[in-house]
Amino acid sequence: MLPHESTIGVMLPNANATCVTVLAAMSAGKVPAMINFAAGSANILSACKAAEVTTILTSRSFVAQARLAPVVEELARSLKIAWLEDIRDTIGPLDKLFGLLRRSKPLVARKPDDPAVVLFTSGSEGAPKGVVLTHRNILANAAQAASRIDFHPGDKVFNVLPVFHSFGLTAGTVLPLISGIPVYFYPSPLHYRLVPELIYSSNATIVFGTDTFLTGYARTAHPYDFRSVRYCFAGAEPVKPATRATYMEKFGLRILEGYGVTEAAPVIAINTPMYNKVGTVGKIMPGIEYRLEPVPGVTEGGRLIVRGPNVMAGYLRAENPGVLEPPREGWHDTGDIVTLDEDGFVAIRGRAKRFAKIGGEMVSLAAVEALAAELWKGALSAVAAVADPRKGERLVLVTDAPGATRAGFMAHAKANGAMDLMVPAEVRTIAKMPVLGTGKIDFVAVKGMVLGGAPLTEVAAAAQSLGR
Repeated sequence: MLPHESTIGVMLPNANATCVTVLAAMSAGKVPAMINFAAGSANILSACKAAEVTTILTSRSFVAQARLAPVVEELARSLKIAWLEDIRDTIGPLDKLFGLLRRSKPLVARKPDDPAVVLFTSGSEGAPKGVVLTHRNILANAAQAASRIDFHPGDKVFNVLPVFHSFGLTAGTVLPLISGIPVYFYPSPLHYRLVPELIYSSNATIVFGTDTFLTGYARTAHPYDFRSVRYCFAGAEPVKPATRATYMEKFGLRILEGYGVTEAAPVIAINTPMYNKVGTVGKIMPGIEYRLEPVPGVTEGGRLIVRGPNVMAGYLRAENPGVLEPPREGWHDTGDIVTLDEDGFVAIRGRAKRFAKIGGEMVSLAAVEALAAELWKGALSAVAAVADPRKGERLVLVTDAPGATRAGFMAHAKANGAMDLMVPAEVRTIAKMPVLGTGKIDFVAVKGMVLGGAPLTEVAAAAQSLGR
């Protein structure tokens, strides 16, 4: 690690050593860039280029257990790999004594608006961008969340969300630590059988998750596994009604859904025990200014634009490495279409990018996916819009629900009063839905499947015969 390197890549799982590494890098005046090790070597290299990362801190033990040797081998061709095991061997008794004496002071003084960390957008809709968050951004967002949720010294957080994700870093790590609450880290949210047992044995009172992960835990968990849990917070993707019902009926737990974006460090709105409304993501956090901008063709809601102390310093892009692009006048366009009711509760209607224009009408892909989730409970479904010479665009629904058919979807849509344009032109089944490490569906991969031709349940000819 060279003295002139201001940004250091950190590629580690959820573990105590990861938290120590991140805080140590900050203390040394370095900016940790949190690497999504599940993103593949191409995306990692693109992220490192954007943030001008030349050295990645990782662990031989982790690389071996996570089977990342091929990825690291590819990265090592253009980046320096620094192994924590080797660094540990260079730390002697005097270094430890010096660390003990200086434990209350950073090695390098930092200011509130200095960069604290670089996170990367999930890449669910395109190439990941670097998001520079300052110390003020992260601490402000933690304070905003703490103002809405009551924590006490008897709590324990079970954090299974990866620390390279803003939800896992701010809500799952920084917030409990500055609140004096112990954190139990677990490296993989995909261990659906083990996680509920560990929540039980750790006596965790606060858990974080996504709908995908929570659904997986519910399948295998014993009703008593979550006996100690006071709060179950969900974010990153919409919570399905079936997931919410399962947690209430099986575990007696109310899922409190929130909403955030990496650029806002990340929490923008959250439901709380006092103010909770199903179907919404809660009320906007204190200290955040917002406005809704109209979107052509969308009659309900508007594009959410936010500004506040938690909004990022700016973007880093691979096309312009190391150059910070601050949000204009401090305002960040979330790209989400939302509505606010008379009580101030926010409902997400979909991504602005995830609307299709069919026959001159705007159709929300998220709304179509919500219908699929109601019909094929427990399955993952995603919709891609592809060009259509006759109607501009057409919808292709991809699902891992066995036996899913377009006819079944059409019947369900009509029974629920959905407009005809929301019925996909095709329904395709696949063995396994591509999911990112954050728990979100990988829409880029889904679009690739659609354009490349995933296995069909019903061919387009059948759809066309029905006038689609």
